[in-house]
Amino acid sequence: PSALAEATKAETMSVARTIPWQEWVLKQQMQNVAGGTSVPGNGLDLAIVILNYNTRDLLAACLESVYASEGDFCFSLCVVDNASQDRSSQMVAERFPQAGLIACPENRGYSAGNNRAIRQLGFGESGTLPAGLPRYVLLLNPDTALPPDALARMIAFMDERPQAGMAGPRLRRPDGSLDRACRRSFPTPLVSFYRMTGLSRLFPQSKIFNAYNLEYLPEDAVHPVDSVVGAYMQVRGEAIAQVGLLDEAYFMYGEDLDWAKRVKDRGWEVWYNGQVLVIHVKEAASKRSRKARLAFYEAMWIFYRKHYRATTPWLLDKVVLAGIALFGGVDMAGRIWQTIGD
Repeated sequence: PSALAEATKAETMSVARTIPWQEWVLKQQMQNVAGGTSVPGNGLDLAIVILNYNTRDLLAACLESVYASEGDFCFSLCVVDNASQDRSSQMVAERFPQAGLIACPENRGYSAGNNRAIRQLGFGESGTLPAGLPRYVLLLNPDTALPPDALARMIAFMDERPQAGMAGPRLRRPDGSLDRACRRSFPTPLVSFYRMTGLSRLFPQSKIFNAYNLEYLPEDAVHPVDSVVGAYMQVRGEAIAQVGLLDEAYFMYGEDLDWAKRVKDRGWEVWYNGQVLVIHVKEAASKRSRKARLAFYEAMWIFYRKHYRATTPWLLDKVVLAGIALFGGVDMAGRIWQTIGD
């Protein structure tokens, strides 16, 4: 091969540039004090926030995959540890000193934990436009593993779509199955009714009955959706400045749907990119947690009350509430029985 071809290949395969989190935060704070004007990007293409709770080994593998990312872009990363008991914080400090580390003394949930890092970037409530605005902020779960080109391709994907306020890739479980939450419609009362009554399972290819998980669409498709999932949720900086931070009323689950709803309500688009594949273990920190399951049904109620209840007819409202109570009660009873059996 020619020298030019080798040089081109080397440039294509170059490792992405990294700015240590604390260095970036200090730079941003100094710029704000100096009264700098908002410049999208301002040297930082992507700010990555990883919220961790007792998933040390998966977190280490995730960080290794992130720091092995390739492409012509610059990123900074922060790990927020929600009072883990498995020495996750110590592992990050020892093995990944370039990462920011926020060690929370207590677990206040997914939204509150992520917001701590997002605030360090300078974002606040809606309408606040910080001076050192990263072009994109990525919420990434510690139980994900990224191929080397995933970040570069997702950045390019949103760059090509200026109206995209949020985007996510195709997520696969380790067994090869699709993480169905990676592309969703909003759980309107009618969509929720079809799901709760089992019609979505009876007619998985129906655009009407299975609108929530969009299983009638090819997995590798590229299309606008209502929401992607918080395991990999890439959000444009300007969109965050407009809609504000994650709603801390959600302890776990639902906050990603809520953020997507607020982003779309402000006129931005949300996109699913099935051409980029990321591995997601899923529920690594919550699989056997009764508190997590309770938070799931609580999130359903919060989302419905916040976005739909005021405009829902009386009878349908009672059906939705009864469905949440019934399915939540059966699920929790089953998990308690399973624990007794163990």
